Amino acid sequence: MELLERGRALADLDALLADTAGGGRIAVLSGEAGAGKSSLAAAFAAAVGSRAWVLWGACDPLLTPRALGPLHDIARQVGGALRERLAAGERGAVFDALLDVLDGPRQRRRPVVVMEDLHWADEATLDLVAFLGRRLALCRVLLVLTYRDDEVGPDHQLRTVLAGLPRALVRRLPLASLSVAAVDELARRAGRSSASVYEVTGGNPLLVTEVLAAAESGVPATVRDLVLSRLSALSPAARDAAGFVSVVPSQAEPALLASRGDGVEECLAGGLLSATADGVAFRHELLRRAVEEALSPVRRAALHADVLARLADRAGVDPARLVHHAHHAGDAAAVLRWAPVAARRAAEVGANKQAAAHYELALRHTAGAPADERAALLEAYATAGYLAGLIEEALAARRLALGLREQQGDPARVGENLRWLSRLSWWRGHTAQARVAGERAVEVLESIPPGPQLAMAYSNLSQLHMLAGESTAIEWGERAIDLARRFGDRDTEVHALVNVGSTRMERDPAAGGAELERAHALAVAAGLDDHATRALANKACQLVEFCDYTAAADVLERVLTFAEARDLDGYVRHLLGYRAAMLLARGDWAGARADAEAALAGLARPGPSRCTAQVALGRLRSRRGEPDAAAILHKAELSAYEANEMQFVGPVSVGLAEHYWIAGDPARSAAEARRGYALALRVKHPWFAGQLAYWQWRAGEAVALPEWIGAPHRLLIEGDWRGAAAEWADRRCDYARAEALSRGDEEAAGEALRIVDGLGAAGTARRLRAELRDRGAKVPRGPRASTAAHPTGLTARQREVLTLVAEGLSNADIAARLTLSAKTVDHHVSAVLGKLGVPSRGQAAAAARRLGLLAAG
Repeated sequence: MELLERGRALADLDALLADTAGGGRIAVLSGEAGAGKSSLAAAFAAAVGSRAWVLWGACDPLLTPRALGPLHDIARQVGGALRERLAAGERGAVFDALLDVLDGPRQRRRPVVVMEDLHWADEATLDLVAFLGRRLALCRVLLVLTYRDDEVGPDHQLRTVLAGLPRALVRRLPLASLSVAAVDELARRAGRSSASVYEVTGGNPLLVTEVLAAAESGVPATVRDLVLSRLSALSPAARDAAGFVSVVPSQAEPALLASRGDGVEECLAGGLLSATADGVAFRHELLRRAVEEALSPVRRAALHADVLARLADRAGVDPARLVHHAHHAGDAAAVLRWAPVAARRAAEVGANKQAAAHYELALRHTAGAPADERAALLEAYATAGYLAGLIEEALAARRLALGLREQQGDPARVGENLRWLSRLSWWRGHTAQARVAGERAVEVLESIPPGPQLAMAYSNLSQLHMLAGESTAIEWGERAIDLARRFGDRDTEVHALVNVGSTRMERDPAAGGAELERAHALAVAAGLDDHATRALANKACQLVEFCDYTAAADVLERVLTFAEARDLDGYVRHLLGYRAAMLLARGDWAGARADAEAALAGLARPGPSRCTAQVALGRLRSRRGEPDAAAILHKAELSAYEANEMQFVGPVSVGLAEHYWIAGDPARSAAEARRGYALALRVKHPWFAGQLAYWQWRAGEAVALPEWIGAPHRLLIEGDWRGAAAEWADRRCDYARAEALSRGDEEAAGEALRIVDGLGAAGTARRLRAELRDRGAKVPRGPRASTAAHPTGLTARQREVLTLVAEGLSNADIAARLTLSAKTVDHHVSAVLGKLGVPSRGQAAAAARRLGLLAAG
């Protein structure tokens, strides 16, 4: 049937394909079930077949999705190294092999990669989409993604992945329902009355097609009624075949249908089923589900058992399919056999959520299983859950496993589970519980001959002491290193080296930083990506905390590039939070907002890991006088103080102290600063101690200063505002420089106001003006109300210029459009770039779209 009202979408796809001459592009097709996403993609593929090489993959509605399901489909089409590496299960090699395919000799025809039904995608497939999105500039390919927008909630991981794709390369194509006129036209062509068709179908293309194809002239009330009506006209053999195919998601291959050939042929002839490249399938998932749900529970289970028996004897079947049918057949033994296999296969390619789901399913069927088997499954589930961010579930599983191992009297595994409980408790923010479990792990493992487990238990304690700012981390780390080298355990050795280097860096940044660089190099050589990333991440984060932003910028760039290339999303989010803090200090507030929001996007994990990003965003909003600043900061407060580590407490305490000073509540400001100050003094953190001492002093309280606090804060509190301002100028921190200048003479205070006004810090400016009035000083007039209210501090004219820049106009064109001189436009464009904190017109346009400035202007 002709695709009505889809001509514009087809033209857009064709234009995107043409645009790939200059680099990759992405088309995102969305709509409700039956909106015609697959039909549109198929029509496009047919239209460009002579000039494009179309590779097609789809996600399946299995109980737990196949890991990299679409890539398996694509690998069957291209074979070669991609298929070999996919079978080997090395995720990095698999992704690289796909890039080799897309950039290979077949590019005489432009590659088009279609990935369907991403609302069902596994974690590794979504990582693949993100991976391709970051590398599209390197290959001339059109990536077509489809998903059901009515099945993707606000917390669905797909939303985070789509939001992270390069905006300039993405075209979103939402598919609306057909209009009344289109439905009338289709009914006319089918020789049918259009009465009630639109009312019942709502213009859904699939439902319209099925209604008009039905033999009866009436309009069924539901899809189920429609399909059952068509089934009733078929022979018993055809109905049996349809029922069998309905329990096989996506498609049923010929080997499964050998005993049902006549029935399948009748279903094909009647249009209920359609032929695919590798078998037969219902023409849409809605139709398949309607048939499957019409089966009795007994019949459905029997058909699943039939499919399972046929698949289990075949080589190369994805174990996720076997798990799906075993579960629905009620075959506990088969679930226990295949679910761990499927979990390991998923974990190999980074689909940790799916691995955890398989283990969780297996655990439901372990009633009566030996304690050792149940404990092993619990441990495997806990590990997968940890990697998937399911911290609470992993903790519960480890506790159960620990109890079973204690009953068995297995001290090695008891110690290992205690060490894991320690690590998971830390991630949850329960640092005291983490310390107790970690110490118990060492105690248990020291009661038996030493081994790698004890080395890692030592390193775990070293890490806990390091994170608490305690120099004893070095002693525990050196114990771990010695024992790890004795057993040739490079994993634990590097883990401990990172702990020791991080601790030394707190006292000697140069020496400790050099140790972390050596640990990074050692980890890279050993293929230990997690440790390699942690070494540079710890160095970068300490540089940010110590306000050495020039060095921090370089290390952050290196480690973010390294982590993104390896799809280490947890590290990327953590590092974006620190980069947001750095950009906030450096005056790139648009960049700080973008990084903080990217770090906070997606599902929130329990614990304090989001604190740095939350504080950066909260401080920015507070300085600008935007709403919800306090709510964001207090959201970080509970988990930060529960963890009671300086890396969390410091930013939150500083952020809240600054917020309440801006809000005109100095008593609350001082109280918030005191909450974190005691910890900063105990761990001797010079910069957090300096900032918190400053806020107490700024609020009017006397504060005893240790000699070792950060120089700018010490100078300012001691009355040398010029020296403090010079220190901040050397660090290129204009806002902090303005804070220092505001404590100076009238000329300096005026300069401070000009700086904060220029940054768009309306909240801070109001507070400074009030303070100056209290001092009896002359107060310069602030910016216009409309400018101050704008989130970037842009004037109305600058917003007009930004809109035209985003439309691609040159300065000369803008001058003509706004009746301004070219020189005036030059000044406006320079001001816009400065206030957005970007170096180019293209980045200004991207920032404007990202921040919603065009719509707001």
